[in-house]
Amino acid sequence: MGSLNGPTAPKMGAKACSPLSGATRLREMLKDRSKVVVCPGVYDGLSARVALSMGFDALYMTGAGTSMSRLGWADLGMAHLNDMRGNAEMIASLDPSVPLIADADTGYGGPIMVTRTVTQYARSGVAALHIEDQVQEKRCGHLLGKEIVDREIYYSRLRAAVAARDALQSDIVIIARTDSLQTYGFEEAIERLQEAVKIGVDVVFLEALRTKEQMEKVCKIMGDTPILLNVVPNGVTPELSIEEARQIGFRIMIYPGVCLRPVVKTIAHELQFLQKTGKASSSDSSNSPKEVFNLCGLQECMEIDQKAGGKAYSTVGK
Repeated sequence: MGSLNGPTAPKMGAKACSPLSGATRLREMLKDRSKVVVCPGVYDGLSARVALSMGFDALYMTGAGTSMSRLGWADLGMAHLNDMRGNAEMIASLDPSVPLIADADTGYGGPIMVTRTVTQYARSGVAALHIEDQVQEKRCGHLLGKEIVDREIYYSRLRAAVAARDALQSDIVIIARTDSLQTYGFEEAIERLQEAVKIGVDVVFLEALRTKEQMEKVCKIMGDTPILLNVVPNGVTPELSIEEARQIGFRIMIYPGVCLRPVVKTIAHELQFLQKTGKASSSDSSNSPKEVFNLCGLQECMEIDQKAGGKAYSTVGK
């Protein structure tokens, strides 16, 4: 498979230019079986900028976070292709050399829509996406009452995704996610993932694993196929450290809510302080507007303007 057919020029704030796309870099990472690709969940430009500044090797765009931050609604299938692709493209563009794994839900329709989804994600610079077997009226994988489509409908989604990847000659990584464990049990979930590998997906993802024994079994059964573990504190899956997950055999770990929960808590605290005192809290005094702007590319913008002979921002640093 060739280079990604999408934006490759580094954006403002990017690291030194890499000859590899995010998708190609992710594939290279997955070749090292001794390491786990750790992906903090981000949901907007600011959370992505913070994660990038911390030096993470890859990011994960959470669907739940996208739905809540862009639409203000819970993860119940209301965010569709345009919402998700637009958010993924923005995040991926901040540093194209850092792989972005993005939620693609059900693919947003039948095979034609799945093809469109994979194509648009690939051209937006997304390194990997996962497609699941819930019905279109889906919900968060750690909520009860999930409805699952028949095997053949699921397989048709995956065939369309793989065919789109190959037609694009793209390195985008196709991840098959199954939510069938809750409704149909472990054996059904495994059989679905085994068929997904035969179809040609690159990574598998058994959502909402309930025990460490199940984790060990799926890694053993799937053999050399990379397996993604979704880490949701207070969800149905037992929490493992990165090292514990590596020893069991997981190759990718995503943390969808790692940025969401502290942000909600902190915002509520600051607003309560404002209501009670009539003043803004001084707890953020160490973070001046300029410091936050620097995190989001202020210095790079100034440099571009200066190199072009402009003087629009010459006094910003004074």
